[in-house]
Amino acid sequence: MKPDSDLADDIEQRRKRLRQNALEARQNLSPEHRQALTQRLVSHLDGVLVELAPRVLAFCWPYRAEPDLRSWVQAWLAADEQRVAALPVVVEKHAAMHFRRWTPGAEMVADRHGIPHPAEAVEVLPEAVLVPLNAFDAQGYRLGYGGGYFDRTLAQMETVAIGVGFELGRVPSALPQPHDRPMAWIVTEAGAVRAVR
Repeated sequence: MKPDSDLADDIEQRRKRLRQNALEARQNLSPEHRQALTQRLVSHLDGVLVELAPRVLAFCWPYRAEPDLRSWVQAWLAADEQRVAALPVVVEKHAAMHFRRWTPGAEMVADRHGIPHPAEAVEVLPEAVLVPLNAFDAQGYRLGYGGGYFDRTLAQMETVAIGVGFELGRVPSALPQPHDRPMAWIVTEAGAVRAVR
């Protein structure tokens, strides 16, 4: 039997492979195919938001060929002037993220990874957060990029986490660890489902 440290290393290597395989598959999609999948994804996302009816919604700027939700968020905002959109910002390493209000045309600045966020630090508390999925499973567990930012953030918030990604990232198990926070919903081009618990 392997020592605990060897088992932990093995799981971490398996998680790393799952993440890398999902990233490579997504980045290998043509822009046209990715856009078509995104259009199907947001049609399912519409139904989830009708049910949840959040006033403040956080989303992520597209990174490494993730679904580009910017136009969809703009349309969501335009449908009701009371709605607020937000983007996550890493203010401090190894800490929870903050959420800044985003409006179309807002001045943006890049973080250390080159991901834009609003320059003006108007912080809001989202009622629902659209969380990007690399690899993910039916229980709502996901693999992000390994920094743990969403897990730390969701652990400190009362919000609904909605995982958004492409079916090519679905795996039997994301091999969750004790600190991992599951999504309440999974939305892909194939549909929107509550996570199985």
